[in-house]
Amino acid sequence: MGKSHLLLLSVVSALGMLAGTSASAQEIEIPEGYELVDSLVYIPAASVDTSLCGKNIFLELPSTARGNAADVKVHQSQGISTAMNVYFRTNSSRTVPGYRIRIFFDNRQTARAASEAALNRFAGRYRDIAAYRSYVNPYFKVTVGDFRTKSEAMQLLERIKGEFPAAFIVKENINYPVVDRDNPTVIDTVKVLRPLAETIL
Repeated sequence: MGKSHLLLLSVVSALGMLAGTSASAQEIEIPEGYELVDSLVYIPAASVDTSLCGKNIFLELPSTARGNAADVKVHQSQGISTAMNVYFRTNSSRTVPGYRIRIFFDNRQTARAASEAALNRFAGRYRDIAAYRSYVNPYFKVTVGDFRTKSEAMQLLERIKGEFPAAFIVKENINYPVVDRDNPTVIDTVKVLRPLAETIL
């Protein structure tokens, strides 16, 4: 496939994803030589319970003024209320100490491309596990997973050590793990534009 086709695909894919959520196939003008097809997307599940996201729990308590059967009141000083509000605002970007698995660690001249290849290989195989690529002079690193305990990290290490024999567990700050470990991703279907088979170069 030529470079121009790849560029066009990236543009029309974005259009196609919008099409899946806001318009039907009949409302989209499909360029000549392309077709509109269903495509699966893997969306990471929420890492926190979003039902109260952005809300102050104390303002969500039952109240007869809002039509509830009873009132629940919490008596607290203004200092506690202010501290809680600051905590709610800053908590979403917080990291916690935990464990990840390092699947790539190298400083050779080919390390940049090799680290990207390792990241893509892992992400393609394990769509439900977060993967991170970083550069700390002089090393390129690829680290995967967000685990609160070493035993959780060991379970993944056992699964991947055949494909990544040099993998090892590292202790570092992690993002909050997903709430539902049994369903870490949500699969959805979107419409994307794709070149017809006979037009692919």
